[in-house]
Amino acid sequence: MPLLIRNADIVNAESRSRGDIYVENETISRIGQNLQAPPDAEVIDATGKLVFPGFIDPHVHIYLPFMATFAKDTHETGSIAALIGGTTTYIEMCCPSRMDDALDGYRLWKSKADGNSACDYTFHMSVTKFEARTEAQLREIVADGIASFKVFLAYKNFFGIDDGELYQTLQLARKLGVIVTAHCENAELVGRLQQSLIEQGKTGPEWHEPSRPESVEAEGTHRFATFLEITGCAGYVVHLSCQRALDAAMAAKSRGVRLWIESVLPHLLLDKSYAEHRGVEGMKHVMSPPLRHHRHRKVLWDALGAGFIDTVGTDHCPFDTAQKLLGKDAFTQIPNGIPGIEERVNLLYTYGVKSGVLTLQRFVDAASTQAAKLFGLFPRKGTIAVGSDADLVIYDTGYHGTISAATHHTNCDYSGFQGMIIEGRPAIVTVRGKVQVRDGKFVGERGRGRMLRREPGYF
Repeated sequence: MPLLIRNADIVNAESRSRGDIYVENETISRIGQNLQAPPDAEVIDATGKLVFPGFIDPHVHIYLPFMATFAKDTHETGSIAALIGGTTTYIEMCCPSRMDDALDGYRLWKSKADGNSACDYTFHMSVTKFEARTEAQLREIVADGIASFKVFLAYKNFFGIDDGELYQTLQLARKLGVIVTAHCENAELVGRLQQSLIEQGKTGPEWHEPSRPESVEAEGTHRFATFLEITGCAGYVVHLSCQRALDAAMAAKSRGVRLWIESVLPHLLLDKSYAEHRGVEGMKHVMSPPLRHHRHRKVLWDALGAGFIDTVGTDHCPFDTAQKLLGKDAFTQIPNGIPGIEERVNLLYTYGVKSGVLTLQRFVDAASTQAAKLFGLFPRKGTIAVGSDADLVIYDTGYHGTISAATHHTNCDYSGFQGMIIEGRPAIVTVRGKVQVRDGKFVGERGRGRMLRREPGYF
């Protein structure tokens, strides 16, 4: 069915204009004034609301075997939560461990998502080892439409790779035109610090942050940047959390290293005091890199507003209360991560745009357009333009609400942002022209999402 959105206040990363948007065959076919539509078209009046391109979460975990358990969302629950929050495309981390076969892992992740996601999706392919057959397997995965890799400089003996494997991965990525995303810590230092703290009887969640201090993240960021510089590969630091890591990344960029930076919602809005609560309340906020001292929040917001931090993701990783309690005797056993895929857009708008830190254009750029450009989706995604997919968010800036686990849609029994006020939420969300959400309720097609195949070579 054709769709006509009238009286749209259209906000793109580099522009703002008023007009009508006409959609047919899943794409935007016309933008202009007083557009006409056939009698069978659905017509939506967007008067008084902002219209954004569908938002893209560049860092999501849906299916994830990790730390003796599994993340709680399915692609159905995770995608519905994403859509209600205005995210119309997510990039999931495909994360087979070092013990698993990479190609088998990729096929498994694809099978979990296929036919089950309500919004579009793609993957970052994790490289968790580099052996004789790895290059051929990665070439096959890239040929299937994956244009980004993921490496972990953490989680030794599970996801983590050594420096030799990192070098081989970056060399191959450079040849293929693939960007490499990286979790930047130092696995050896983390392991040693964890062991020392546990031996001292320091077992609660409050010791998670001291086991992964800012210096460790800064070292990992510097090391990743050095390898990028040597190999000529393009890289992307995920979930950067602190000033020292930001300084290392910015120093590399000033030398001409092709490096982009992501921060994630928890590091912008929360601090380490949340993980210092006793018992499971503290465990709920254990993630890696950990929540930092509150002084880093302003640093990250300022860098985001200035465009030094390029994107905002969530690192959505829902483990429920029972799973968090696996670490009741030692913080090293707490599954890392918190949910956030549903809250990102509304919280970023409320505490970024409404507070004056972000312009509307920078908001769209950080939450949609930059991810589309970096990961081979632009201009199909990330912009409102003729020929682009009709992923649209009609945003109600007059809405006021409170975040609560009692009302969110992710499959987790707590929210890391419980009680936070939001000022604004999506009124209408479309995926390729079909209305999927109305006024906070999913009303669409559960299996509508498609895997987005991307071409390498942007880098």
